Amino acid sequence: MSDDSAVIKADAVIIGAGPCGLFTVFEMGLLDMKCHLIDILDRPGGQCAELYPEKPIYDIPAYPTITGQELTDKLMEQIAPFDPVFHFQQIAEKLEKLDDGTWRLTTDTGTVFEATCIIIAAGGGSFMPKKPPIPGIEDYEESSVFYSVRQVEQFRDKDLVIVGGGDSALDWSLNLQPVAKSLTLIHRRKAFRASPDSVHKMQTLVDEGSMHFQLGQVKELAGENGQLNAVIVEDNNKERQNIPCDVMLPFFGLTMKLGPIADFGLNLHENLIPVDTEKFETSQRGIFAVGDINWYPGKLKLILSGFHEAALMSRQAFTYCRPDARLRFEYTTSSSSLQDKLGVSDKK
Repeated sequence: MSDDSAVIKADAVIIGAGPCGLFTVFEMGLLDMKCHLIDILDRPGGQCAELYPEKPIYDIPAYPTITGQELTDKLMEQIAPFDPVFHFQQIAEKLEKLDDGTWRLTTDTGTVFEATCIIIAAGGGSFMPKKPPIPGIEDYEESSVFYSVRQVEQFRDKDLVIVGGGDSALDWSLNLQPVAKSLTLIHRRKAFRASPDSVHKMQTLVDEGSMHFQLGQVKELAGENGQLNAVIVEDNNKERQNIPCDVMLPFFGLTMKLGPIADFGLNLHENLIPVDTEKFETSQRGIFAVGDINWYPGKLKLILSGFHEAALMSRQAFTYCRPDARLRFEYTTSSSSLQDKLGVSDKK
């Protein structure tokens, strides 16, 4: 057992600090419940911030277009009045039910929580990039080989090589071409898995000489001290050539791992967590799931759906965290008490 003096007490622990996890803090905060969040990444935003921080999202209500990072920033601003506590670069590893019906959760770094409610907002689990089978690639990772784009400016005036044939490879080819010194897209075949519009735009840039396309596969990397100076590509005729570059971006897709959550004793449906649509509770009392990680008939994997789920879930969580309190429904537009919590009562 853990030393009780080191245990963090909380109303709720949220597993996942993506958009749905962040908005859960807001809904719980309106009802005076304190949240701690755990995330495997080193910052909030989840998949939005990690995979497409500068790509536009078009289906967030009231925002005709907003990037993943902008959405994360807005959500962080919105939940600031509730002082959530973040525990980054940790994985929720073990979950135990205590005699009083609450939960003890332990992370892989040894952080221990005791909470009335556990809220799983982990998207599809932990998303990990699929790495190409290139010898020695790990020597260049995070210095000149990157599996995601966090800041476009990082690649300005670089000789870029992008490898892949899906939407990510094509989208980032189009987005980075204007800032790169040169850009070469490498794919093992002429057929692509990306949208036809993206393929057409890429081919137009190639025809104009604004970027290059190379048929083949990257077999070797050339460079030293973590800095690439070329990739060696083998074509379908087994002939090899060097393509000079500063940076390589392989986009081979993602692999999704549910991880230790699969061992939490919850009912599962094809690696997703079934919930009811009244309170988004799992098969275990006091454990909830919102966002892409959950499943129910008619489920849509949209951020806005996760926001709706968080609102309903928080009301059931309130009955567990505050069993002697009366749950009142109030509107933020008219409730002075809610406006006081948000710190906006003096701004009207």
